Amino acid sequence: MPNPPIRTITLGIEEAHPLTAATIKQAAKILQQAGARFQEAGYEVQTTRLSTRPIFDDLAGWSNAALLKYAQELQAMLDEQQIAFCSIGTAQAVRSDFPLERIEVIADLLASTSVLNATVQLATIEDGLRAPAALTAARIMARLASETEEGFGNFRFAMLACVPPGCPFFPAAYHSGTGSLSIGLQGAGIIAEALHARRQGEAGPLPLIYATESIRDMLIERATPAVEMAQALAREHGLVFGGIDLSPAPMGEDSIVSALELAGYGAVGSTGTVALSAAVTSALKSTALPTCGYCGLMLPVLEDAILGRRWEEGLVTTHQLLLYSAICGTGLDTVPLAGDIPVESIAHLLLDVATLALRLNKPLSARLFPAPGKHKGEYTSFSSPYLTNTVVR
Repeated sequence: MPNPPIRTITLGIEEAHPLTAATIKQAAKILQQAGARFQEAGYEVQTTRLSTRPIFDDLAGWSNAALLKYAQELQAMLDEQQIAFCSIGTAQAVRSDFPLERIEVIADLLASTSVLNATVQLATIEDGLRAPAALTAARIMARLASETEEGFGNFRFAMLACVPPGCPFFPAAYHSGTGSLSIGLQGAGIIAEALHARRQGEAGPLPLIYATESIRDMLIERATPAVEMAQALAREHGLVFGGIDLSPAPMGEDSIVSALELAGYGAVGSTGTVALSAAVTSALKSTALPTCGYCGLMLPVLEDAILGRRWEEGLVTTHQLLLYSAICGTGLDTVPLAGDIPVESIAHLLLDVATLALRLNKPLSARLFPAPGKHKGEYTSFSSPYLTNTVVR
């Protein structure tokens, strides 16, 4: 079998903002060498990404105008080094001393750039939930929907809850401490491979314990060589290996939903989905590989063509995705919403996700897509290669 695609190689740098051209150049060199090494070993490397410390902490004393100017300068440096994905970190709005009005500058930063990613953290175990920040984060989503082409700015923004630094997947990634290297696979195909192999000769639904065992064993077999290569690369560059996020990321027709349905429990969204999701999560959590990030079931509606169909069919809804997040998931990801949805309704969704994360002490996020000009029952029309299209409900 071919190697699984590498969705991301993420470099976390310890240098504080404002970053210099020399720092960006060195980061680009490391990422280029890492990407080349994986490609030489027969891996498809989809993206390499740069994760930085939270700009809102490092440059807390800067005015919004100064931040905007710096963001545009940073974009120019990243463009020069051909770095297409860069996280400027999370605004820790959960802290009582963080000024909520400061958060809204994120919309300006993202609308005026194309490679920067940012987030707002609403809840942590240490600080609890700062509910008023949900409305401010919702306003950012509404602004990005109207102020960026096709509302695509929301691809680069999310609400976080109980998400620590070190996740390799964007937009959630942000960095803290010593420089590190972490990776994430496009792992939906690994789940499909495991379940297809185990179902050979099996009648009826695959027993859940068999599903867990087969997925765990296949993850170990398919991910271990990538982990070992990333560990070696980290050592060569004097970096810490941050780990692998085993969340089985899909892309288009390479669908996590198609993979799950191989287990024989019917279409995702029907009865049995919660139990099957828990079985998959048990596998993700039991490999003994050095992990980071979510390591949970990833169900991004607009990134998974088959999930988009289940959404269109009414088998999967926002509230079901919240239910799955309570068992195993990463939150609400690329969920299409009506373009005219009230910001208060967006804020309520964010509060639901943050409350689950806090109550269950697990990392969750929300990346929501109000579709400009689209109403309930209409279809999205995103042209991005990263997104599929489905109905707005």
